Amino acid sequence: MKKEENNAIPKVYFIEITDAHEGQRLDNFLMKVLKGVPKSRIYRIIRKGEVRINKGRCDAKRKLLQGDIVRIPPIRVAEEKEFIAAPAYLTARLKHDILFEDDAILVINKPSGFAVHGGSGISSGIIEALREIRPDSRFLELVHRLDRDTSGCLIIAKKRSALRTLHEYFRGSGVKKNYLALLQGRWEKKKLVVDQPLLKNVSHGGERMVKISSAGKASQTLFRRLTLYNDATLVEASPYTGRTHQIRVHAAWLGHGIIGDERYGEHEINKNFRKRGFKRLFLHAHKLQFAHPVTGELLKITAPLPDDLQLLLDNEK
Repeated sequence: MKKEENNAIPKVYFIEITDAHEGQRLDNFLMKVLKGVPKSRIYRIIRKGEVRINKGRCDAKRKLLQGDIVRIPPIRVAEEKEFIAAPAYLTARLKHDILFEDDAILVINKPSGFAVHGGSGISSGIIEALREIRPDSRFLELVHRLDRDTSGCLIIAKKRSALRTLHEYFRGSGVKKNYLALLQGRWEKKKLVVDQPLLKNVSHGGERMVKISSAGKASQTLFRRLTLYNDATLVEASPYTGRTHQIRVHAAWLGHGIIGDERYGEHEINKNFRKRGFKRLFLHAHKLQFAHPVTGELLKITAPLPDDLQLLLDNEK
């Protein structure tokens, strides 16, 4: 789509829907095509009949079908942002950290220190880097998210139909998730389900914080002890729900925050581990188990521990 210098689409044009957008709602499709156009404007041009599908008026919730012809009216759009390449280190890692791939999905071992997508103050994330090294891929979308400092299994959909099915899995109980976490101090229990509701808060500085609150959403995490060390405990954490920062906050509720967690952990313990050369959050999405969204085959995918986490465990006593 070529834009004039006045930053407007100069005339009516038409888009034929391919399988990459089949099943997507019209309003969501237009928000991607007409980047920068306010939502209110998009809904207005749909209501007024300026946007049409196969020459007919349509509803914002109409799901697109392959072969549909969408009429787009002249409209002002946002300036194209200057392209910022993903860090070379990240693109090199992603090329070699593929755990599983076929025509429908891609699973990578996400490195710590990178957001899954660009956002405020972040020019490029995992998904942008993948699109950069896979320029011929028509569709690459995140199925779920991991915190910036968390490493491990991350699923990317290569088809919209796969994305829809996997979203359904994650909304229900279709994905079994197992994380490895190193807790601060010695946790003497062998196994415990933490059933504490979580409430998201945003501080005055814009930092996202999560706290345990009866006003929050139901949240459950199973913690199972694997190894006791002198001043730390390796556990497997299996979240039954998928709340923001869930494992981190539930671990802190146990009285044993995760090593390297600057937000919910103990400052002095983290400081001690930094002196020993360990400077990241010890939380790793170790295993995923789910039915393939197309074939139904049961997939069990494991992401090996990154070298820095394995080295820390090797040096523990």
